[in-house]
Amino acid sequence: MYLGDLAQQHPDKPAYIMAASGELVTYRQLNDRSCQGSQLFRSLGLQTGDHIAILMENNARFLEICTAAARSGLFYTAISSRLTVAEAAYIVNDCGARLFIGSKAKAELAEDMLKQMPAVEHKLMVDGTVPNYQSYEIFRDRMVKQPVDDEACGVDMLYSSGTTGQPKGVKIPLPDIAVGEESSALVMLVKGLYGFSGETVYLSPAPLYHAAPLRYNMANLLFGGTSVIMEDFDAQQALQLIESYKITHSQWVPTMFIKMLKLPESLRLQYDVSSLQVAIHAAAPCPVEVKQKMIDWWGPVIHEYYAGSEGNGFCAIDSAEWLSHRGSVGRALVGVIHICDDHGNEVAVGESGTIFFADGPTFEYHNDADKTQSSRHPRGWTTLGDIGRLDEDGFLYLTDRKAFMIISGGVNIYPQEAENRIIMHPAVADVAVFGVPNSEFGEEVKAVVEPAQWDCAGSELEQELIAHQPEIISL
Repeated sequence: MYLGDLAQQHPDKPAYIMAASGELVTYRQLNDRSCQGSQLFRSLGLQTGDHIAILMENNARFLEICTAAARSGLFYTAISSRLTVAEAAYIVNDCGARLFIGSKAKAELAEDMLKQMPAVEHKLMVDGTVPNYQSYEIFRDRMVKQPVDDEACGVDMLYSSGTTGQPKGVKIPLPDIAVGEESSALVMLVKGLYGFSGETVYLSPAPLYHAAPLRYNMANLLFGGTSVIMEDFDAQQALQLIESYKITHSQWVPTMFIKMLKLPESLRLQYDVSSLQVAIHAAAPCPVEVKQKMIDWWGPVIHEYYAGSEGNGFCAIDSAEWLSHRGSVGRALVGVIHICDDHGNEVAVGESGTIFFADGPTFEYHNDADKTQSSRHPRGWTTLGDIGRLDEDGFLYLTDRKAFMIISGGVNIYPQEAENRIIMHPAVADVAVFGVPNSEFGEEVKAVVEPAQWDCAGSELEQELIAHQPEIISL
């Protein structure tokens, strides 16, 4: 629905609430401020098809700025606030941003970037300023609270993780629809598959610069729902928010499930989570044991999907389907799946290979024709570089990303499988598994573990973990 209409119908309804600070932004405020933001963009000379870059923590201006860009026909690139100066500046320069918006909380990073983004014409900052940056709020508040005359749909242009070389922007064409129209594939999926509506209260625990949190929050605003946005994830606080706000919908990554499950049982079970209708997870394969425990705890409200920022395909699975296809990420709802070997030939059902989608939406990697071409199959299918297999019912099972694969003594080893086993050990808070050079085998497997209790770190824990998984762990 058009934001201006929502503001008229429900002016005082919360559009979103910041969980820690409690700052509440109503639909009237969001409409007024995003209109002013779009007027500001035009006053700076930004026109439909131009780019802006946003680098900040989760705060109350984040979605406001994205909404202003989305009704100004702009590409908006949200950048991780955890990147180094060089990494962040690379993305700003590569996306061709004419405007950069930072935050006072990340002022040191913003200041260090000044000399590394010479082509950026305008630099603004929210929640205060530092030299060479001007106040976003002061400039915004000088503008009229009216939509720009040439309102047009903008879209995010987010960057890949950069596991092989520099990250690349995923550029999707600007939607040829009216602002506020509910016709994008994601919006229709969110509405039809997960039941988002004006009654939705959506808990968003992850950084807004990631694709899923940003896009699902933006979709929720189209439906007139309310988002509760965590500034930073905390397992116990997340449960408190579900209870206090009667959260109906939420979205997670498996690490968050693990952190909640590792809370003392007496603590985590004291919170009422019965309001949850849909709890979505994605972004990484979820260990089977973790998923089973979440279904046992929260009930059959757990939904999973497999997709990427590229939007070339979409698989989904609910709790009932997962219980009969344990470990699967679902069947394709957008695109047709083909599993291929390294030569591009389709493999038999049950065999692993590179996952390709046919007949899905198109995309390209900004300023990288070679990477765009490498994502294409000779028959025009596209891949995210993930490895998986299909069962006889058409359910997809993920193995890992091809770029993460370790080859040791000619054997393919997927780090995700090892991580899934190690993470469930009670002494482990987090783990990363990767390959390192080995003179005899080419590569060997290493695990870096964050212990649940740092005073337990040492050789005893090392040996305990090796004994726990002797066939796959080398510490």
